[in-house]
Amino acid sequence: MIQHFTLRLAQSRMLAASVRHLAFARTDGQPFAFTPGQFLQIHFAYADGKPTKRSYSVATVAARDGAAVELIEIAVSYVPGGAASALFTHLEEGGTVEASGPYGRFVLGEADANRRYVLIATGTGVTPYRAMLPQLAAHMRARGVEAVLLYGARSESELLYGDEFEAFAAAHAGFRFVPCFSRGPRAQPRAHDRLGYVQSVLPELAPDPDGDIAYLCGNPDMVDQSFEALKLAGLPIQHIRREKYVSSR
Repeated sequence: MIQHFTLRLAQSRMLAASVRHLAFARTDGQPFAFTPGQFLQIHFAYADGKPTKRSYSVATVAARDGAAVELIEIAVSYVPGGAASALFTHLEEGGTVEASGPYGRFVLGEADANRRYVLIATGTGVTPYRAMLPQLAAHMRARGVEAVLLYGARSESELLYGDEFEAFAAAHAGFRFVPCFSRGPRAQPRAHDRLGYVQSVLPELAPDPDGDIAYLCGNPDMVDQSFEALKLAGLPIQHIRREKYVSSR
């Protein structure tokens, strides 16, 4: 159910030079129930007083699907001159913002009977997949599904939550993490690293129209190009689920 509430910033840290991880608590003390993959909206006003809002995927790792959480975590990418960037740049711990949610259907389907999830992301588009990790683990245990996360970043310094995905892959044989670096390799490359854009690496995964369900989240060009590639590979449109991240001022 959609709710409107005030959030107080409880903690934050920089994930990359221009990306900040923020964790909020509701000021009314109520927990926040959501399905991994959903997003919330932050409501604020431009300098001239005109109201506006921005959407952010919930990055919180919940214990189970639908569980209520105490902290609502998001990742904010700073855009030069952006109104939302100005809001978050000046938001100190203890500061408040207005929000509503949860929204969205970019979630794992209860009736999914696929053999593999192909999760594709760039930039902060990886945040919903972080929230999905416990749910993916449950699907792996319950029905032996596999999952691969193909994640595009310009460099290792912009690989958001990379250590968490590496750890999850090490703990779950059914999960693969494939980082794709578009501006050169890490200082110490790893066997599962790839160079180039995710669209160029996607064919390596051999998309299977009979067994795969794909999720695309991030840069609109990546989403569009990957969508077309998956369609050409034979995946039914209903098995290609999309969420575009558009930079807004």
